[in-house]
Amino acid sequence: MAYDEGLAERIRDALRGRRDVGERKMFGGVAFMLGGHMAVGIVGGTLMARVGPARYADALALPHVRPMDFTGKPMKGYVYVDPPGMEDDSALENWITACSAFVATLPPRRPGAGP
Repeated sequence: MAYDEGLAERIRDALRGRRDVGERKMFGGVAFMLGGHMAVGIVGGTLMARVGPARYADALALPHVRPMDFTGKPMKGYVYVDPPGMEDDSALENWITACSAFVATLPPRRPGAGP
């Protein structure tokens, strides 16, 4: 599945200057890793946002947000944000900031560990 390369560039721009950023093909799209942890990603034109369990319900209450159910079962702590929910750069940056804050609370990844 192809993903929105324009959205990927917007994410790269927002993360520019960070040394802990990586990209990995997954979920039929691309995931942006921070410190080895998936923070945000893209499937088609939809943003995958890892907001964490504590912010999950609040994120779902926002417009254009729905559970991430890639496997058919919602993944708690992850949401999909449809394009209208990140049309402008400040909205996208808010999502990236929220996801970055969550993954910063996770323990460091071991080298060679999965996402």
